[in-house]
Amino acid sequence: MTLPPGEISVLLGPSGTGKSVLLKSIIGLLKPETGSIHIHDTELVTCTANELYEIRKLFGVLFQDGALFGSMDLYDNIAFPLREHTRKGESEIKNIVMEKLELVGLTGAEDKLPGEISGGMKKRAGLARALVLDPEIILVDEPDSGLDPVRTAYLNQLLVDLNTQLDATILVVTHHLGTARSMPDNIGMLFRRNLVMFGPREVLLTSEEPVVQQFLQGRRVGPIGMSEEKDSAQMEAELEELRRQGGDTSDDETFIDDQTMPSEGLGERQAIRRRKDRVMEGLHDLPEKAQTAILETLTEEDRQRYGVSPVESDTQTHAFHRPFLN
Repeated sequence: MTLPPGEISVLLGPSGTGKSVLLKSIIGLLKPETGSIHIHDTELVTCTANELYEIRKLFGVLFQDGALFGSMDLYDNIAFPLREHTRKGESEIKNIVMEKLELVGLTGAEDKLPGEISGGMKKRAGLARALVLDPEIILVDEPDSGLDPVRTAYLNQLLVDLNTQLDATILVVTHHLGTARSMPDNIGMLFRRNLVMFGPREVLLTSEEPVVQQFLQGRRVGPIGMSEEKDSAQMEAELEELRRQGGDTSDDETFIDDQTMPSEGLGERQAIRRRKDRVMEGLHDLPEKAQTAILETLTEEDRQRYGVSPVESDTQTHAFHRPFLN
């Protein structure tokens, strides 16, 4: 799995498949038994302690519960990394802390203790702390955990806006399907502690992989069980039961939500153009359904840029033609 720089990626998967373990491995808190992790030119599994220390400065991490110090107010929580890892004076630290508080919408809350604020505010405070060292890469572990759908939508919008302003690489681990469908540029899925797939959002959202379809549709029938994967006999028994009950065993209609756009006044995300260039370059290596979904999102300006022209098909839906040079 390679994270495209400057883009938002989401990692899905049932509980216990290793999503949080992967995040901890990426920042060197856990050492993988096999495989390798490369950040720029540094291999984290074999690097020295000093190299790992420097690499960690590239990261900002938002943990599930915010991981705030309960005895410190929000100001001191957010200032903590600056005091620990830099030689900045208190005047400069104050400017940075207040800037990050404003960025996450917490201006005026700097004197509050974590126990005095809501779960959503704790998440935003944790995000502000993750941003104080101006990280290149932001890791976000289940930001929607414990939040209602409205607060989750606000937090998702905040992450999109931050990507617009900072052009940082963001990796989000989540179970929330609304987040996965609307926020990222790329989506991956873990199952049985293995990567099922990772790529442009349209690839997973149109995938015919049974485990992907089951997860996206929230269905009981499929490879994912209550505590572990099912065997083929159990899956067939569930399908037969569904047939007896008159249920639909066919796949649900594939749909792709509109992607969350930056808030008004922020302009276009740089990641959008980079992603389009990257995806269009490798378009014909993608599954047919994903190709169609990607092409249907192109604007007239995009079609001219990439040499794509819409053509009416026999089924009254849009097909596309792209000329190639031999």
